Amino acid sequence: MLRWALFAAVSVASIAAVVALARSDAADPARCAGLIAMGARCCAEGQEQRGDRCVGRPARCPSPFAVTELGCVAPAERIVIAGGVLRIGAGDWEAEGRVSARESNIAPFAIDSLEITEGAYAACVAAGRCEKVASSGEPGRAQGHITRADAEAYCAFRGGRLATADEWAFAAAGAGARRYPWGDTGAVCRRAAWGLVEGPCAFGHTGPELAGLHPEGATPDRVQDLAGNVSEWIAGPSAESLGEVRGGSFAAQLATDLRTWRTVRVPSNTRAPGIGSRCAYDLDPTADVTSAPLPVPSAVPATSP
Repeated sequence: MLRWALFAAVSVASIAAVVALARSDAADPARCAGLIAMGARCCAEGQEQRGDRCVGRPARCPSPFAVTELGCVAPAERIVIAGGVLRIGAGDWEAEGRVSARESNIAPFAIDSLEITEGAYAACVAAGRCEKVASSGEPGRAQGHITRADAEAYCAFRGGRLATADEWAFAAAGAGARRYPWGDTGAVCRRAAWGLVEGPCAFGHTGPELAGLHPEGATPDRVQDLAGNVSEWIAGPSAESLGEVRGGSFAAQLATDLRTWRTVRVPSNTRAPGIGSRCAYDLDPTADVTSAPLPVPSAVPATSP
């Protein structure tokens, strides 16, 4: 009996090892876009993976990322969206029955090129303007675990606000009503942080990747990560208990989840690793406003809420 129990235990362990190796081999290395695939994560040269974190000062970071003590950080900027006519409809057959056809005039506005990062959000916490939330300690990683109220507080701290549903859709889809932020086809691993929990791009992720890791998935205006990584809160009545998020997340398994028309309603007080946001800004019509770079956020240790 003992011999059979030992044999069964060894067999189970062997099968588990084979499955783990197969899952690792199935992960698409293109998802790391200049970084090194380490288990489930994409880390920089000189770092090591611990759990779901990339730890240590990078020896170097791929351009245009900057090296900081706690990891690579992408340069952020405020992107001006010229405005125009947003066309919402079922041109994408998968949108049939899910969206209603309509048009909307979008005034010029600005939007952050990157999702809110842990380092940027930490600055708001340090200033006493934002609630402390869970973080990994990687300053360049997209910040999850924020409610809609958290996102609103952060954007107010930055002098901005959440994008409206139509502004977000116009930034992602443009006047041509693109299916994805980058175009109408090509939902592949090198263009967005998606399919990272149970494939097809990787396995075992428990949180988002670095913001700005997939420049091939940027819009023509250079707004990044509007598909995947973290779903993004959009503006809504503060009294509403339900809010809307757009863009899919690192956990999305279907390309449909990344479509520019895709909307998911969740409780406004939801804290989840796959929900974050970015900020939009009103433009002074009398000012000569152009896209402007933003400072690299400082780093802070990992925290728990």
